[in-house]
Amino acid sequence: MKGTVLLVEDHRDLAETISLALESAGYDIDYAADGIEALRLATSETFDCIVLDLMLPGMDGLTVCNRLRGDHAIDTPVLMLTARDTIDDKLAGFDHGADDYLVKPFVIEELKARVNALVNRKRGETANTRIAAGGLVLDTRTREVTRLGKPLEISPTGFRILRILLREAPAVVSREALERELWGDEVPDSDALRSHVYILRKAVDKPFEPDHGSIIRTIKGVGLKLDTSVA
Repeated sequence: MKGTVLLVEDHRDLAETISLALESAGYDIDYAADGIEALRLATSETFDCIVLDLMLPGMDGLTVCNRLRGDHAIDTPVLMLTARDTIDDKLAGFDHGADDYLVKPFVIEELKARVNALVNRKRGETANTRIAAGGLVLDTRTREVTRLGKPLEISPTGFRILRILLREAPAVVSREALERELWGDEVPDSDALRSHVYILRKAVDKPFEPDHGSIIRTIKGVGLKLDTSVA
């Protein structure tokens, strides 16, 4: 398998054509027919590439891409599909975080070639995949986490919490901001975040006590932060 692609396209016939072509090229395909579902999948699963239509129900492709880059710090390569072919349209796509741009109608072989190029380029990159603070290192590409060189077992939600805290460190991240980025408007229950943070602390802090301090700190009445002075 070459990788996993999230295909976001509301035109069913075209979506089926693209899916079959990419599957024949060795990719596993996940599918969304609207922008809201696309954002949910892209922020809860890991993909090697996102093929994203510009005109979508619920939330347009530009907004989806912008939120992936800005709100969620997700750097998965995005190939944007659109019927708009002016230079301003292309610049808008790139300004919102797209990596490549393909105008409809297109030859399916070109789409496969562009997906291959984006996936291969991403896998060849090493810069900006590692976020580090206070002896803690998180690799967004391999999804590995270490502290003082020791590998840590982190749950998928714990990984996302840690990535947010590392991204914002040393600033404090409010509980509300964490919940919004993790679950949008549909928080599982009032204790969901607390439970995930508790499990995360057991993985990140407990094995290193008492020789090393807790790196995940609660700021009472405000939120959470990473103590970057702790080794």
